[in-house]
Amino acid sequence: MILTMVAMLSMTTAFAEGENAANVENMGAYDLNINMNKLSKALNLADDQKEAVADIHHTFASELKFAAEYGKNDRKAMVDHAIDNDVKWMRYVLNEDQMRTYLRLLNTTLNNRGLNK
Repeated sequence: MILTMVAMLSMTTAFAEGENAANVENMGAYDLNINMNKLSKALNLADDQKEAVADIHHTFASELKFAAEYGKNDRKAMVDHAIDNDVKWMRYVLNEDQMRTYLRLLNTTLNNRGLNK
């Protein structure tokens, strides 16, 4: 019974890896339209933070979209650079608790879309 469980988990992991690879080839994976109201609530943003976070996210989404349209060979480096810039700029705007929550949400989103580093 335990061996069956291990086999099932291995197959699930292998399937998920293939699915993530397919997602990276899909241009929709690079489109990060998010609901800023929900993000604002999740991060408990102050009014002055909302606009800054929206601007940073807009820039991040534009960089990802450009990476998707760019050559396949340089795409990973461009995505990594966009992620690094996004995190760096968010650190200026968010406090520690907000940043921790943001990183959790960002990592989950990137993993679900197959764009993880």
